[in-house]
Amino acid sequence: MKPARNGPAAGQSIDYRSLVVVLLSPLAFALVFASWTIFAVLGVELKRSLGFGEVQFATLLAMPLFTGALAALPMAMLARRVGGRRVMIGCLLLICPFLWGISLSRGYADFLLAGAGLGLGAGSLAAGLVYVAALGPRRHVGLALGLYGAGMLGAGLTYCLLPLISRAYGWPLAPKLYLLPVLLVALLLWVFADDEPLGRSSAVGSPRSGPSPRRFAAGRFGLPPLAVWRLALYYSFFYGTFVALALWLPGYLAAQYQLPLQQAALAALLFTLPGGLGQILGGALADRRDFRDLRWWVSAVVMTCLFFLSYPDFSMQIHGIHGDLALHFSMPLVGFVALLTTMGLAMGIGKGSLMCLLYREHGDDMVRSGGLALALGGLFAALLPLMFVLGNEWIGIRTAGFMFLYAALAVCMLLMRWDPRSRTGVVA
Repeated sequence: MKPARNGPAAGQSIDYRSLVVVLLSPLAFALVFASWTIFAVLGVELKRSLGFGEVQFATLLAMPLFTGALAALPMAMLARRVGGRRVMIGCLLLICPFLWGISLSRGYADFLLAGAGLGLGAGSLAAGLVYVAALGPRRHVGLALGLYGAGMLGAGLTYCLLPLISRAYGWPLAPKLYLLPVLLVALLLWVFADDEPLGRSSAVGSPRSGPSPRRFAAGRFGLPPLAVWRLALYYSFFYGTFVALALWLPGYLAAQYQLPLQQAALAALLFTLPGGLGQILGGALADRRDFRDLRWWVSAVVMTCLFFLSYPDFSMQIHGIHGDLALHFSMPLVGFVALLTTMGLAMGIGKGSLMCLLYREHGDDMVRSGGLALALGGLFAALLPLMFVLGNEWIGIRTAGFMFLYAALAVCMLLMRWDPRSRTGVVA
């Protein structure tokens, strides 16, 4: 039986528990996210070899995100009842048969089923968020949540290793290699991590110093109040856009710039890596100051990047006084990657800061507030690959997806611009 660490010597175990939570939870997040991005690289190869269409490919990318969005809130609620550690371990074990099933899949329906099963790993993300909020260090909760969110760097594992493994040994072996680290992290969580105190107020009342989260009253039918929805919707843009682009970019870069798959995946890494590191920076900044002063700068940077990324290649002829002037614009790969890097860093700062703000304002019920943010973000992420494809088909412009993101961010900024505090004095 594992020795209890919540007894009289709890004062000596607080730092140990926080350290274990901060280190192991991001590893679990990273492995789940790496499993989701398998189809970002593997799907491009399958599309070529098995003849998947663009809509089929987009649906395959969206399937883990869709089922993950559906699982996020229920799994967060389950974590409140049985403990975040147990739910994280269960979800990690749950995705193992689906990882194995990818290697056995031969038809499109098989891959869809495997993708839907991988999406259940989102329960580990939601439960981990509740777990970190309950046991993470109060004084540096933003940093702890930022480190947890940086688990999105797990996409880099897929980008770097999957093309090499697939080329050397064939694609069926690649998903099987994820099984060992998934099982290892589940074992480490079982052996070294403690269970958090159960119940609604598990995020409150810790002996550690730091600001206490505010309590909020539930709306009708037990739904979170409007302020939580506003923050969750704003977070869903950064989270959903980042996740969707992490899955979409390898295929986009390979098609747009005629790159080999491995080179396209490494170029996409320059988007995900700053995003993960930016999330740590955003959480640390949110520990020191309110994100409300920072959000407009972050949003302005992302909107500027999306504006330039939305421009398709074009040629224009101007009839001048002394003759015709021919203009041609084509975004070079270096410029495209530079914009992605800048946008990824800004999105990471936004996600880290927003999650800390969500905890600070509504952390007494991190289950509903955090679970809602992840659920909305997952639904938005699942929508984006289909919007990218439909934009290509209907508009005939490959950059139509970035145009959609530009418009979506404008809507989110308008929602955040409307602040009830300016008229009622209520914390938004």
